Amino acid sequence: MATSINHAGQWTQEPATTTPTNIFNKWAAFTQSQSENKTFWFLLSLVFQGVFFLPLPALLIYYFNAPTLIVVVTLTLFFANIIAGMGGAGIKALLKLFAASIVIQVLMAIICII
Repeated sequence: MATSINHAGQWTQEPATTTPTNIFNKWAAFTQSQSENKTFWFLLSLVFQGVFFLPLPALLIYYFNAPTLIVVVTLTLFFANIIAGMGGAGIKALLKLFAASIVIQVLMAIICII
């Protein structure tokens, strides 16, 4: 029976290395953990953008007199996600593009509404 009384402890002489927990390290760890779910993230980005962001230009142009350049930006982001997902981009590229498209669409909506 190996207990702490009759078993020699194994102590390491090296200090424990810790990585700083900032947002970039957390993002990198998240993207690495989602590498097997690449198809899910691709389909989620298409559905999310198709439901929430593709109707956004019509709403902004009709109700808030937004410029028609919003249509170009929205369709460019949508087709960029399609091309990246179907073209075999990595999970980091897919998630960065998805996050960037969400941020850009929300900022466009806020700018046009205010």
